[in-house]
Amino acid sequence: MTSKEFSFEILAKHEKSRVGILNTPRGSIDTPAFMPVGTLGTVKGVFTDDIIKSNTQIILGNTYHLMIRPGIEILKNFNGLHDYMNWQKPILTDSGGFQIMSLSKFNKIDINIGAIFKSHLDGKKFILSPEKSIKIQKNI
Repeated sequence: MTSKEFSFEILAKHEKSRVGILNTPRGSIDTPAFMPVGTLGTVKGVFTDDIIKSNTQIILGNTYHLMIRPGIEILKNFNGLHDYMNWQKPILTDSGGFQIMSLSKFNKIDINIGAIFKSHLDGKKFILSPEKSIKIQKNI
């Protein structure tokens, strides 16, 4: 597999369900899959070695929370979330869109520029648009 190849292979079907394997440059993931949540770049209460020993194939990261803490510059200094977490297997990052709803008291929507957030940590304002979310995820 080249460094940019992703593929999905269906292994079996039953009525409306299926099992498969998602191949990524960082490894393969059996589907359906359990994904521990590493919201801030760590799965709380568990060492990375223990996650590896559990045969976990993928971790979920959160774009909004990673953008705020530890922050994109810190993740860039580590060459991305994989090195920051010491996790070389696949990571799925979400768009940060759920936080538009869950943190609605800290944001307002401007249809021309995106969600304007006021950080729940320090009150700093920032914009999260679809384009910015993708840019952040590429940095992550």
